[in-house]
Amino acid sequence: MDNNLTPEKPYVIGLDMGGTNSVFGIVDSRGTIKAQTVISTKAYPDVKDYVKAAVEALQPCLDMIGGIQNVRGMGIGAPDGNYYTGNIEHAVNLVWKGIIPIAKLFSEALGIPVRITNDANAAAMGEMAYGVARGMNNFIMITLGTGVGSGIVCDGKIVYGSDGFAGELGHVIVDYTPEARPCGCGRKGCLETYCSATGVARTARQFLQKSVKPSLLRELNPEEITSYDVFCAAEKGDEIAKEIFEFTGYTLGAACANFANFNSPEAFVFFGGLTKAGHWIMDPITRAYNENVLSLYKGKAKLLVSSLEGSEAAVLGASALGWE
Repeated sequence: MDNNLTPEKPYVIGLDMGGTNSVFGIVDSRGTIKAQTVISTKAYPDVKDYVKAAVEALQPCLDMIGGIQNVRGMGIGAPDGNYYTGNIEHAVNLVWKGIIPIAKLFSEALGIPVRITNDANAAAMGEMAYGVARGMNNFIMITLGTGVGSGIVCDGKIVYGSDGFAGELGHVIVDYTPEARPCGCGRKGCLETYCSATGVARTARQFLQKSVKPSLLRELNPEEITSYDVFCAAEKGDEIAKEIFEFTGYTLGAACANFANFNSPEAFVFFGGLTKAGHWIMDPITRAYNENVLSLYKGKAKLLVSSLEGSEAAVLGASALGWE
């Protein structure tokens, strides 16, 4: 054996940065999280204090794997994270405003390479490295949470575009009518206003106003209805709840039929809390996709639900960047 050859560094760090909390994980090449820690994101108005607190919180985790010398790199999934620049750029739900050179700050603090991307792209990378998209070179990840995020993978690579912000499928307009719903992005009729968890709640309020049918959802304060409430009602046979999921799933499935034109995907992978509605959401997605997809792409793409645990998927996705 050549003693000059150093063994491959067997771990990476993944950071899932949210507006409230930041979750860090030490991950091995099999996608096993060996150690995990969390700090408050919003508790540090100065980003340098945040990085310092993060490094301190990571120390016990690093001790468990023999120190930072065994870490190959770090990946960060963050709102408005730009893969090209390493910066978080004008994130509306983070405590720091403007352009934040987060990759540079962590790299200097830890002495390892650091890469960043947005949270939906991180989820796509995690799925490609550890989940149901393992071995796939062309697929589209759709994340269904408070908003609708997406990561497009073409020929084995995430699509970043000219500026690092390509692939915002949640902000493709699906309703051009005057009644189209306003979106947080400033436009109207975006996919995420209909197919996110918050979109489902908006649909519920709309359907309850328009219909006189009895519904379990009428027992709740309309402003407090959640997508989970709609799921519980659907499970009990509530007709309006089933109609809400039919509308939501059909809207998303028809949109995916259009998205297939981008990269002729092997699969669409759906991730996020809304996927827990199971067949209530997946059946109309599948039906709408099959009815609307270009005949050229018919029968080619699988419609899959992520195999990664929700609590771990974001960390694993971010960690996948660390191997690059």
